[in-house]
Amino acid sequence: MEPLDEHTDISYIPSEPHNNLQSFNIYIPKIYGPQSTALPPLVCFIHGGAWRSEDKLDHIGLAHRLASFTGYAVAVPNYRLSPRETTEDNAFRHPEHAKDVLRFLEFVIAWGGPYGNSVYNSGRLYLMGHSCGAHILSSIFLEATQGEDPLCPSAELLESTKAIVMSEGIYDIDLLLSSFPAYRTWFIEAAFGRRSTYGEVSVTKMNPRVDYPHLRWLIVHSKGDTLVDEAQSEAMYQHLLRSVPHITRNFEELIEEHNDILKGVEFVKLVGQYIIDNIPPCT
Repeated sequence: MEPLDEHTDISYIPSEPHNNLQSFNIYIPKIYGPQSTALPPLVCFIHGGAWRSEDKLDHIGLAHRLASFTGYAVAVPNYRLSPRETTEDNAFRHPEHAKDVLRFLEFVIAWGGPYGNSVYNSGRLYLMGHSCGAHILSSIFLEATQGEDPLCPSAELLESTKAIVMSEGIYDIDLLLSSFPAYRTWFIEAAFGRRSTYGEVSVTKMNPRVDYPHLRWLIVHSKGDTLVDEAQSEAMYQHLLRSVPHITRNFEELIEEHNDILKGVEFVKLVGQYIIDNIPPCT
């Protein structure tokens, strides 16, 4: 495996006291030393966990494999989570999780690196979101058509982001609940509150930000996923197919369970090759 430099627990809100849930780890192939004139693109992986669990440390192996396969830097952030036992006093709901991720993304395009030297090309971002991480990224990079638009990425972030890959994603929450009604009390109400319908927070109802047609989308879904059905990914694919110029899907190659795809090599090969093909390294 490619030797990597690792920098951990970097706060993406440095003006505030350090909070592990608002920090990230970054892994950089050692071929890009301090004297390197060519900097790699940056891959950012946004974890899943139903808006209430998982940590950047759960994905060290995936980050290593992605960095080794692509030769690109890989960053994995934490973000604040909804409590498992939610009350009105401790509720932490959408869009707050996504606001943290947006602050992370805005930070990495402006960051000067761990020692004041850039370690990646901030103008060449590739974003990955798994499960609820796919919903978080979609909430940022699509524009709400109902209610307010509380997530507004900067023009610099929109221009720097070249592609988004979403795996085993949650997109249409009402459709999800029709297939998995127990999810309402398990995690949907904790993340979004009690509602008669979740159309306003379903990203299949949101539109692309029209000034940035360069953005490429890949939707991945495993045949072996029993936690989120393919209907979610198909609904998002059909929605984007009508509204963006660059959309691809792969629902055939992977056969592992929802989170197991992240543990093996096939997922890394699939998305890693897509990254290389669509964001080649600078020469």
